[in-house]
Amino acid sequence: MDLFEYINEKKGNEDSPLASRMRPTKLSEIVGQHHLLEEDKLLYRAIKADKLQSLIFYGPPGTGKTTIAKVIANTTKAHFIVLNATTSGKAEIIKAVEDAKLQRSMTGKKTIIFIDEIHRFNKAQQDALLPYTEDGTLVLIGATTENPYFEVNRALISRSLVFELKPLETDDVKKIIKEAVYNKERGLGAYKADVTEDALDYLAMRTAGDARNALNAIELAVMTTSRSEDGIIHITISVLEECVQKKALHYDKKGDNHYDVISAFIKSMRGSDPQATAHYLARMIAAGEDPKFIARRIVICASEDVGNADPQALTVATQAMLAIERIGMPEGRIILSQAALYVAAAPKSNASYMAINAALSDVEHREIGTVPSHLRDSHYSGAKELNHGQDYLYAHDYPHHYVEQQYLPDALLGISYYHPTQEGYEKEIKKLMAERKGSI
Repeated sequence: MDLFEYINEKKGNEDSPLASRMRPTKLSEIVGQHHLLEEDKLLYRAIKADKLQSLIFYGPPGTGKTTIAKVIANTTKAHFIVLNATTSGKAEIIKAVEDAKLQRSMTGKKTIIFIDEIHRFNKAQQDALLPYTEDGTLVLIGATTENPYFEVNRALISRSLVFELKPLETDDVKKIIKEAVYNKERGLGAYKADVTEDALDYLAMRTAGDARNALNAIELAVMTTSRSEDGIIHITISVLEECVQKKALHYDKKGDNHYDVISAFIKSMRGSDPQATAHYLARMIAAGEDPKFIARRIVICASEDVGNADPQALTVATQAMLAIERIGMPEGRIILSQAALYVAAAPKSNASYMAINAALSDVEHREIGTVPSHLRDSHYSGAKELNHGQDYLYAHDYPHHYVEQQYLPDALLGISYYHPTQEGYEKEIKKLMAERKGSI
Protein backbone atom coordinates (compact mmCIF):
# COMPACT_ATOMS: atom_id res chain seq x y z
CA MET A 1 0.00 0.00 0.00
CA ASP A 2 1.50 3.37 -1.02
CA LEU A 3 1.27 6.70 0.74
CA PHE A 4 -1.66 8.01 -1.31
CA GLU A 5 -3.76 4.96 -0.52
CA TYR A 6 -3.47 5.19 3.21
CA ILE A 7 -3.64 9.00 3.29
CA ASN A 8 -7.03 8.69 1.61
CA GLU A 9 -8.24 5.85 3.82
CA LYS A 10 -11.27 6.46 5.96
CA LYS A 11 -10.65 5.87 9.61
CA GLY A 12 -12.02 2.55 10.75
CA ASN A 13 -11.97 0.93 7.31
CA GLU A 14 -12.02 -2.71 8.39
CA ASP A 15 -10.73 -3.87 5.01
CA SER A 16 -7.42 -2.07 5.58
CA PRO A 17 -4.61 -3.85 7.43
CA LEU A 18 -4.28 -2.97 11.09
CA ALA A 19 -0.80 -1.52 10.53
CA SER A 20 -2.30 0.88 7.99
CA ARG A 21 -5.30 1.87 10.13
CA MET A 22 -3.10 2.55 13.15
CA ARG A 23 -0.55 4.63 11.26
CA PRO A 24 -0.26 8.08 12.93
CA THR A 25 -1.49 11.13 11.04
CA LYS A 26 0.04 13.82 13.24
CA LEU A 27 3.26 14.33 15.18
CA SER A 28 1.70 13.82 18.60
CA GLU A 29 0.64 10.28 17.64
CA ILE A 30 4.09 9.05 16.61
CA VAL A 31 5.65 6.63 19.09
CA GLY A 32 9.44 6.33 19.33
CA GLN A 33 12.27 8.07 17.45
CA HIS A 34 12.67 10.46 20.39
CA HIS A 35 16.11 11.51 19.12
CA LEU A 36 14.38 13.06 16.09
CA LEU A 37 10.88 14.00 17.21
CA GLU A 38 11.15 15.55 20.65
CA GLU A 39 9.97 19.15 20.62
CA ASP A 40 13.47 20.65 20.67
CA LYS A 41 14.78 18.52 17.80
CA LEU A 42 15.43 19.91 14.32
CA LEU A 43 13.10 17.55 12.45
CA TYR A 44 10.19 18.20 14.81
CA ARG A 45 10.63 21.97 14.52
CA ALA A 46 10.91 21.84 10.74
CA ILE A 47 7.70 19.80 10.37
CA LYS A 48 5.76 21.98 12.79
CA ALA A 49 6.93 25.16 11.04
CA ASP A 50 6.36 23.66 7.58
CA LYS A 51 9.90 24.74 6.66
CA LEU A 52 11.33 21.59 5.18
CA GLN A 53 14.40 21.18 3.05
CA SER A 54 15.31 17.94 1.29
CA LEU A 55 15.41 14.99 3.71
CA ILE A 56 16.42 11.36 3.61
CA PHE A 57 14.99 8.97 6.19
CA TYR A 58 17.14 5.89 6.69
CA GLY A 59 16.43 2.91 8.92
CA PRO A 60 15.12 -0.66 9.22
CA PRO A 61 11.59 -1.62 8.14
CA GLY A 62 8.77 -0.69 10.47
CA THR A 63 10.53 2.18 12.24
CA GLY A 64 8.40 5.05 10.92
CA LYS A 65 9.99 6.40 7.73
CA THR A 66 6.76 6.39 5.74
CA THR A 67 4.76 7.36 8.82
CA ILE A 68 6.73 10.59 9.18
CA ALA A 69 6.21 11.26 5.47
CA LYS A 70 2.46 10.77 5.98
CA VAL A 71 2.48 13.24 8.86
CA ILE A 72 4.26 15.75 6.65
CA ALA A 73 1.74 15.14 3.88
CA ASN A 74 -1.11 15.78 6.32
CA THR A 75 0.35 18.95 7.82
CA THR A 76 2.21 20.73 5.03
CA LYS A 77 0.69 23.47 2.92
CA ALA A 78 2.95 22.40 0.06
CA HIS A 79 1.84 20.30 -2.90
CA PHE A 80 2.71 16.68 -2.09
CA ILE A 81 3.66 14.04 -4.66
CA VAL A 82 4.39 10.37 -3.94
CA LEU A 83 6.57 8.01 -5.96
CA ASN A 84 7.76 4.50 -5.19
CA ALA A 85 11.16 3.73 -6.69
CA THR A 86 10.23 0.08 -7.28
CA THR A 87 7.48 1.04 -9.74
CA SER A 88 8.49 4.51 -10.94
CA GLY A 89 11.11 5.62 -13.43
CA LYS A 90 12.51 8.70 -15.12
CA ALA A 91 9.19 9.41 -16.90
CA GLU A 92 7.39 9.69 -13.54
CA ILE A 93 10.11 12.05 -12.27
CA ILE A 94 9.68 14.29 -15.33
CA LYS A 95 5.90 14.30 -14.87
CA ALA A 96 6.35 15.23 -11.18
CA VAL A 97 8.63 18.11 -12.17
CA GLU A 98 6.09 19.42 -14.67
CA ASP A 99 3.38 19.16 -12.02
CA ALA A 100 5.58 21.02 -9.54
CA LYS A 101 6.26 23.83 -12.01
CA LEU A 102 2.54 24.12 -12.73
CA GLN A 103 1.71 24.32 -9.02
CA ARG A 104 4.33 27.00 -8.49
CA SER A 105 3.10 29.12 -11.38
CA MET A 106 -0.62 28.77 -10.56
CA THR A 107 -0.71 28.71 -6.77
CA GLY A 108 2.77 29.72 -5.65
CA LYS A 109 3.04 26.49 -3.67
CA LYS A 110 6.27 24.57 -3.35
CA THR A 111 6.19 20.83 -4.07
CA ILE A 112 7.41 18.07 -1.77
CA ILE A 113 8.12 14.77 -3.51
CA PHE A 114 8.28 11.67 -1.35
CA ILE A 115 10.20 8.76 -2.89
CA ASP A 116 9.91 5.49 -1.02
CA GLU A 117 12.81 3.02 -1.40
CA ILE A 118 14.87 5.69 -3.12
CA HIS A 119 17.90 3.39 -3.12
CA ARG A 120 16.18 1.43 -5.91
CA PHE A 121 16.55 4.36 -8.29
CA ASN A 122 19.63 3.96 -10.48
CA LYS A 123 22.23 6.70 -10.89
CA ALA A 124 20.52 8.21 -13.95
CA GLN A 125 17.18 8.38 -12.16
CA GLN A 126 18.75 9.97 -9.09
CA ASP A 127 20.68 12.42 -11.30
CA ALA A 128 17.39 13.47 -12.90
CA LEU A 129 16.26 14.84 -9.52
CA LEU A 130 19.36 16.94 -8.91
CA PRO A 131 18.69 20.15 -10.86
CA TYR A 132 15.16 20.41 -9.48
CA THR A 133 16.14 19.92 -5.84
CA GLU A 134 18.92 22.43 -6.39
CA ASP A 135 16.72 25.17 -7.89
CA GLY A 136 13.89 24.61 -5.40
CA THR A 137 11.36 23.14 -7.83
CA LEU A 138 11.21 20.03 -5.62
CA VAL A 139 11.81 19.38 -1.95
CA LEU A 140 12.88 15.74 -1.79
CA ILE A 141 11.97 13.34 0.99
CA GLY A 142 13.55 9.96 0.39
CA ALA A 143 13.04 6.82 2.46
CA THR A 144 15.45 3.91 2.39
CA THR A 145 16.38 0.83 4.40
CA GLU A 146 19.91 1.03 2.96
CA ASN A 147 22.70 3.29 4.11
CA PRO A 148 22.22 6.35 1.88
CA TYR A 149 25.93 7.07 1.92
CA PHE A 150 26.34 3.80 0.00
CA GLU A 151 23.20 3.85 -2.14
CA VAL A 152 22.26 7.49 -2.85
CA ASN A 153 24.23 9.85 -5.09
CA ARG A 154 26.64 12.03 -3.17
CA ALA A 155 25.24 15.12 -4.86
CA LEU A 156 21.75 14.34 -3.51
CA ILE A 157 23.17 13.54 -0.08
CA SER A 158 25.00 16.87 0.01
CA ARG A 159 21.71 18.69 -0.66
CA SER A 160 19.75 16.78 1.99
CA LEU A 161 19.57 16.28 5.73
CA VAL A 162 19.96 12.60 6.57
CA PHE A 163 18.00 11.31 9.56
CA GLU A 164 18.62 7.78 10.85
CA LEU A 165 15.60 6.05 12.34
CA LYS A 166 16.40 3.37 14.87
CA PRO A 167 14.57 0.14 15.75
CA LEU A 168 11.84 1.00 18.21
CA GLU A 169 12.48 0.38 21.88
CA THR A 170 10.62 -2.53 23.45
CA ASP A 171 8.42 -0.19 25.49
CA ASP A 172 7.52 1.76 22.34
CA VAL A 173 6.45 -1.41 20.52
CA LYS A 174 4.41 -2.50 23.53
CA LYS A 175 2.65 0.87 23.59
CA ILE A 176 1.79 0.55 19.89
CA ILE A 177 0.46 -3.00 20.35
CA LYS A 178 -1.70 -2.08 23.34
CA GLU A 179 -3.17 0.91 21.50
CA ALA A 180 -4.00 -1.32 18.53
CA VAL A 181 -5.63 -4.04 20.67
CA TYR A 182 -7.85 -1.72 22.69
CA ASN A 183 -8.55 1.13 20.27
CA LYS A 184 -12.20 0.82 19.20
CA GLU A 185 -12.09 3.43 16.44
CA ARG A 186 -9.12 2.28 14.34
CA GLY A 187 -7.85 -0.78 16.13
CA LEU A 188 -9.17 -4.12 17.35
CA GLY A 189 -11.13 -2.84 20.31
CA ALA A 190 -14.45 -4.07 18.93
CA TYR A 191 -13.18 -7.66 19.07
CA LYS A 192 -12.86 -7.56 22.87
CA ALA A 193 -9.37 -8.99 22.91
CA ASP A 194 -6.97 -8.93 25.82
CA VAL A 195 -3.20 -9.39 25.66
CA THR A 196 -1.16 -10.47 28.69
CA GLU A 197 1.88 -8.50 29.80
CA ASP A 198 4.10 -11.53 29.12
CA ALA A 199 2.70 -11.78 25.61
CA LEU A 200 3.38 -8.08 25.05
CA ASP A 201 6.97 -8.53 26.16
CA TYR A 202 7.35 -11.58 23.93
CA LEU A 203 5.94 -9.92 20.81
CA ALA A 204 7.94 -6.72 21.29
CA MET A 205 11.13 -8.76 21.62
CA ARG A 206 10.41 -11.11 18.74
CA THR A 207 9.65 -8.33 16.27
CA ALA A 208 12.91 -6.54 17.11
CA GLY A 209 11.72 -2.95 16.94
CA ASP A 210 9.57 -3.38 13.81
CA ALA A 211 6.12 -1.92 14.58
CA ARG A 212 4.61 -3.15 11.30
CA ASN A 213 5.57 -6.77 12.03
CA ALA A 214 4.23 -6.45 15.56
CA LEU A 215 0.87 -5.11 14.36
CA ASN A 216 0.59 -7.75 11.64
CA ALA A 217 1.23 -10.47 14.24
CA ILE A 218 -1.25 -9.16 16.80
CA GLU A 219 -3.92 -8.74 14.10
CA LEU A 220 -3.40 -12.33 12.96
CA ALA A 221 -3.53 -13.52 16.57
CA VAL A 222 -6.84 -11.76 17.30
CA MET A 223 -8.46 -12.83 14.03
CA THR A 224 -7.55 -16.50 14.42
CA THR A 225 -8.14 -17.05 18.14
CA SER A 226 -11.48 -18.25 19.51
CA ARG A 227 -13.24 -16.46 22.35
CA SER A 228 -13.11 -17.99 25.79
CA GLU A 229 -16.18 -18.68 27.90
CA ASP A 230 -15.90 -15.17 29.33
CA GLY A 231 -16.39 -13.71 25.84
CA ILE A 232 -12.80 -12.43 25.65
CA ILE A 233 -10.15 -13.31 23.06
CA HIS A 234 -7.14 -13.99 25.26
CA ILE A 235 -3.79 -13.41 23.55
CA THR A 236 -0.99 -15.30 25.29
CA ILE A 237 2.57 -16.18 24.43
CA SER A 238 1.50 -19.58 23.09
CA VAL A 239 -0.95 -17.88 20.72
CA LEU A 240 1.69 -15.44 19.49
CA GLU A 241 4.26 -18.18 18.94
CA GLU A 242 2.15 -19.39 16.05
CA CYS A 243 1.85 -15.87 14.60
CA VAL A 244 5.53 -14.93 14.83
CA GLN A 245 7.53 -17.77 13.34
CA LYS A 246 10.97 -16.20 13.45
CA LYS A 247 12.57 -13.20 15.04
CA ALA A 248 13.31 -10.42 12.58
CA LEU A 249 17.06 -9.99 12.40
CA HIS A 250 17.27 -6.79 10.36
CA TYR A 251 20.26 -8.18 8.50
CA ASP A 252 20.42 -7.65 4.73
CA LYS A 253 23.44 -9.23 3.10
CA LYS A 254 23.49 -6.43 0.55
CA GLY A 255 22.71 -3.61 2.93
CA ASP A 256 24.61 -1.54 5.44
CA ASN A 257 23.54 -3.74 8.36
CA HIS A 258 25.63 -6.45 6.77
CA TYR A 259 28.65 -4.20 7.25
CA ASP A 260 27.59 -3.15 10.75
CA VAL A 261 27.33 -6.74 12.00
CA ILE A 262 30.54 -7.93 10.39
CA SER A 263 32.28 -4.82 11.78
CA ALA A 264 31.01 -5.62 15.27
CA PHE A 265 32.10 -9.25 14.82
CA ILE A 266 35.66 -8.27 13.87
CA LYS A 267 35.91 -5.65 16.60
CA SER A 268 34.70 -8.16 19.18
CA MET A 269 37.42 -10.64 18.16
CA ARG A 270 39.99 -7.85 18.19
CA GLY A 271 38.73 -6.72 21.57
CA SER A 272 39.10 -10.23 23.03
CA ASP A 273 35.40 -10.62 23.87
CA PRO A 274 34.42 -14.21 23.03
CA GLN A 275 30.83 -13.70 24.23
CA ALA A 276 30.16 -10.84 21.79
CA THR A 277 32.08 -12.75 19.10
CA ALA A 278 29.71 -15.70 19.47
CA HIS A 279 26.69 -13.38 19.40
CA TYR A 280 27.59 -11.61 16.15
CA LEU A 281 28.67 -14.88 14.57
CA ALA A 282 25.24 -16.32 15.43
CA ARG A 283 23.49 -13.30 13.89
CA MET A 284 25.35 -13.76 10.64
CA ILE A 285 24.73 -17.50 10.52
CA ALA A 286 21.03 -17.11 11.34
CA ALA A 287 20.67 -14.49 8.60
CA GLY A 288 22.21 -16.81 6.01
CA GLU A 289 25.56 -15.05 5.58
CA ASP A 290 28.02 -16.84 3.31
CA PRO A 291 30.17 -18.97 5.69
CA LYS A 292 33.18 -18.54 3.40
CA PHE A 293 32.87 -14.77 3.79
CA ILE A 294 32.85 -15.16 7.59
CA ALA A 295 35.84 -17.50 7.45
CA ARG A 296 37.86 -15.03 5.39
CA ARG A 297 37.20 -12.31 7.96
CA ILE A 298 38.43 -14.60 10.74
CA VAL A 299 41.64 -15.33 8.78
CA ILE A 300 42.30 -11.62 8.29
CA CYS A 301 41.69 -10.90 11.97
CA ALA A 302 44.00 -13.76 12.98
CA SER A 303 46.86 -12.12 11.09
CA GLU A 304 46.05 -8.45 11.57
CA ASP A 305 45.07 -8.47 15.24
CA VAL A 306 46.70 -11.57 16.73
CA GLY A 307 49.75 -11.83 14.51
CA ASN A 308 52.86 -13.25 16.07
CA ALA A 309 51.49 -12.99 19.59
CA ASP A 310 50.00 -16.40 18.72
CA PRO A 311 51.07 -17.61 15.25
CA GLN A 312 48.82 -20.65 15.74
CA ALA A 313 45.75 -18.39 15.34
CA LEU A 314 46.42 -17.98 11.62
CA THR A 315 46.80 -21.75 11.26
CA VAL A 316 43.50 -22.40 13.05
CA ALA A 317 41.69 -19.74 11.00
CA THR A 318 43.12 -20.92 7.69
CA GLN A 319 42.27 -24.53 8.42
CA ALA A 320 38.74 -23.44 9.35
CA MET A 321 38.39 -21.68 6.00
CA LEU A 322 39.47 -24.86 4.17
CA ALA A 323 37.20 -27.03 6.32
CA ILE A 324 34.18 -24.83 5.59
CA GLU A 325 34.67 -25.43 1.87
CA ARG A 326 34.63 -29.19 2.44
CA ILE A 327 32.00 -29.47 5.18
CA GLY A 328 29.53 -26.69 4.44
CA MET A 329 26.61 -25.78 6.68
CA PRO A 330 25.01 -26.38 9.12
CA GLU A 331 27.96 -28.27 10.66
CA GLY A 332 30.25 -25.50 9.49
CA ARG A 333 28.90 -23.31 12.27
CA ILE A 334 30.95 -25.38 14.73
CA ILE A 335 34.12 -24.84 12.73
CA LEU A 336 33.49 -21.10 12.46
CA SER A 337 32.82 -20.91 16.18
CA GLN A 338 36.05 -22.72 17.08
CA ALA A 339 38.15 -20.46 14.88
CA ALA A 340 36.43 -17.20 15.86
CA LEU A 341 36.61 -17.95 19.58
CA TYR A 342 40.25 -19.01 19.32
CA VAL A 343 41.06 -15.67 17.69
CA ALA A 344 38.97 -13.77 20.25
CA ALA A 345 40.69 -15.46 23.20
CA ALA A 346 44.23 -15.27 21.77
CA PRO A 347 46.80 -12.67 22.91
CA LYS A 348 46.79 -9.69 20.57
CA SER A 349 49.39 -7.82 18.55
CA ASN A 350 49.08 -5.71 15.44
CA ALA A 351 52.85 -5.27 15.15
CA SER A 352 53.07 -7.20 11.85
CA TYR A 353 50.18 -5.18 10.41
CA MET A 354 51.80 -1.90 11.46
CA ALA A 355 55.18 -3.02 10.09
CA ILE A 356 53.95 -3.69 6.56
CA ASN A 357 51.90 -0.49 6.50
CA ALA A 358 54.91 1.58 7.52
CA ALA A 359 57.19 -0.19 5.05
CA LEU A 360 54.69 0.28 2.20
CA SER A 361 54.37 3.95 3.06
CA ASP A 362 58.14 4.39 2.76
CA VAL A 363 58.28 2.45 -0.50
CA GLU A 364 55.55 4.64 -1.97
CA HIS A 365 56.50 8.05 -0.59
CA ARG A 366 60.25 8.35 0.09
CA GLU A 367 63.65 7.69 -1.40
CA ILE A 368 64.40 4.03 -0.71
CA GLY A 369 67.71 3.47 -2.48
CA THR A 370 68.93 0.31 -4.18
CA VAL A 371 69.47 -3.24 -2.98
CA PRO A 372 72.99 -3.55 -1.44
CA SER A 373 75.43 -5.24 -3.85
CA HIS A 374 76.23 -8.14 -1.51
CA LEU A 375 72.50 -9.10 -1.40
CA ARG A 376 71.99 -9.09 -5.15
CA ASP A 377 71.52 -12.21 -7.23
CA SER A 378 74.84 -13.76 -8.19
CA HIS A 379 73.51 -16.78 -10.11
CA TYR A 380 73.77 -15.46 -13.63
CA SER A 381 76.51 -14.78 -16.16
CA GLY A 382 78.18 -11.46 -15.55
CA ALA A 383 77.12 -11.11 -11.91
CA LYS A 384 80.66 -11.64 -10.67
CA GLU A 385 81.98 -8.82 -12.87
CA LEU A 386 79.37 -6.52 -11.28
CA ASN A 387 80.37 -7.65 -7.76
CA HIS A 388 76.82 -8.88 -7.13
CA GLY A 389 76.72 -11.19 -4.13
CA GLN A 390 80.36 -10.49 -3.24
CA ASP A 391 81.08 -10.42 0.52
CA TYR A 392 77.63 -11.81 1.38
CA LEU A 393 77.74 -13.58 4.75
CA TYR A 394 75.76 -16.87 4.85
CA ALA A 395 73.94 -16.82 8.21
CA HIS A 396 74.07 -20.60 8.73
CA ASP A 397 77.88 -20.53 8.80
CA TYR A 398 77.83 -18.57 12.06
CA PRO A 399 76.94 -19.35 15.69
CA HIS A 400 73.19 -19.32 16.38
CA HIS A 401 72.74 -19.06 12.60
CA TYR A 402 73.08 -15.30 12.81
CA VAL A 403 75.62 -12.79 11.61
CA GLU A 404 75.32 -9.02 11.61
CA GLN A 405 75.46 -7.42 8.17
CA GLN A 406 73.65 -4.73 6.22
CA TYR A 407 70.32 -5.77 4.71
CA LEU A 408 68.49 -2.47 4.24
CA PRO A 409 69.38 -0.10 1.41
CA ASP A 410 71.72 2.76 2.38
CA ALA A 411 68.82 5.24 2.23
CA LEU A 412 66.95 3.35 4.97
CA LEU A 413 69.76 2.43 7.33
CA GLY A 414 68.68 2.51 10.96
CA ILE A 415 64.97 2.44 10.23
CA SER A 416 62.73 0.08 12.23
CA TYR A 417 59.36 -1.24 11.09
CA TYR A 418 58.62 -4.27 13.26
CA HIS A 419 58.23 -3.65 16.99
CA PRO A 420 57.22 -6.87 18.77
CA THR A 421 55.00 -6.46 21.80
CA GLN A 422 55.22 -8.16 25.18
CA GLU A 423 52.12 -10.25 24.36
CA GLY A 424 52.16 -14.01 23.95
CA TYR A 425 54.85 -15.52 21.75
CA GLU A 426 55.86 -12.07 20.51
CA LYS A 427 57.53 -11.56 23.86
CA GLU A 428 59.95 -14.34 22.88
CA ILE A 429 60.47 -12.78 19.46
CA LYS A 430 61.28 -9.45 21.09
CA LYS A 431 63.79 -11.10 23.40
CA LEU A 432 65.48 -12.93 20.50
CA MET A 433 65.69 -9.73 18.43
CA ALA A 434 67.30 -7.94 21.37
CA GLU A 435 69.85 -10.73 21.75
CA ARG A 436 70.69 -10.58 18.05
CA LYS A 437 71.10 -6.83 18.25
CA GLY A 438 73.67 -7.46 20.97
CA SER A 439 75.25 -10.02 18.63
CA ILE A 440 74.04 -12.91 20.83
